[in-house]
Amino acid sequence: MTETSVSTHILDTSVGRPAGAVPVELSVRTGVDDLWAPHGASTTDADGRCKDLPPLPEGTTHVRLDFAVEQYFTAPTISAEEQQDAPRARDSGAFFPEVAITFAVKPGEHYHVPLLLNPFGYSVYRGS
Repeated sequence: MTETSVSTHILDTSVGRPAGAVPVELSVRTGVDDLWAPHGASTTDADGRCKDLPPLPEGTTHVRLDFAVEQYFTAPTISAEEQQDAPRARDSGAFFPEVAITFAVKPGEHYHVPLLLNPFGYSVYRGS
């Protein structure tokens, strides 16, 4: 049987670029009433991707990805060249200091869960 796995990436839609250096924690549980168990952690690379999250343990039914985005939004502003047409300074900080995404999984499948992020909102979807 194929392992059940999770991957993710973050795109900062306010600047049209990947969001690097964002800590991501992976937690799992084996039922709706079970407690969350930490299972892995990573940090997004320069391309906004986490490529090293561990396979899920057998029996996992739900996964939670916790993105610690506050430091990303409060870090010094990226250069004007990287921002394209975005504002030169971010004075908004982080309205959402963290983003927690919970989803159900089935054995043997791969789940790619991209986070589209901006200072005042976010969206996620099941990618491929």
